[in-house]
Amino acid sequence: MMIDVRSPQTAEEWKAYYQLRYEVLREPWNQPPGSEVLPDDQTDIIHVAAYDTDGITLGVARLHTNADSRGQVRCVAVSKTAQGKGVGKKLMAHLETLAQRMGVTEIILEARENAVPFYQSLGYDVTQTSYLLFNEIQHYTMLKRLA
Repeated sequence: MMIDVRSPQTAEEWKAYYQLRYEVLREPWNQPPGSEVLPDDQTDIIHVAAYDTDGITLGVARLHTNADSRGQVRCVAVSKTAQGKGVGKKLMAHLETLAQRMGVTEIILEARENAVPFYQSLGYDVTQTSYLLFNEIQHYTMLKRLA
């Protein structure tokens, strides 16, 4: 499967970006439309999406930098039909490359319990148990040092 990872460019691509975030990260827990848009989404954040050859949005993610050359990845979502096909790996590799270019030396993220093995396969380590989202989704803080 050919996958192109880049920032959304058009209004339609942005709409699809947020729609996928909603469908994967909010709707299954009965959260209202609009809850997928975070208050800081319009600040200095890099948003990326994975597209197939037909321009269909397969996955989305975002990266921002924190103090001390640390980046944080948030809102990683892959469509149900694209899961297990390397989309998440391509999104993360793209964000890690961008982070390194920006001088980031480590990335943290808050992984849902079911996603911990995926991030571990990419070299992330659990550093602590984090928060419980919607009173049912356990999250774990994970860290990867970039080469």
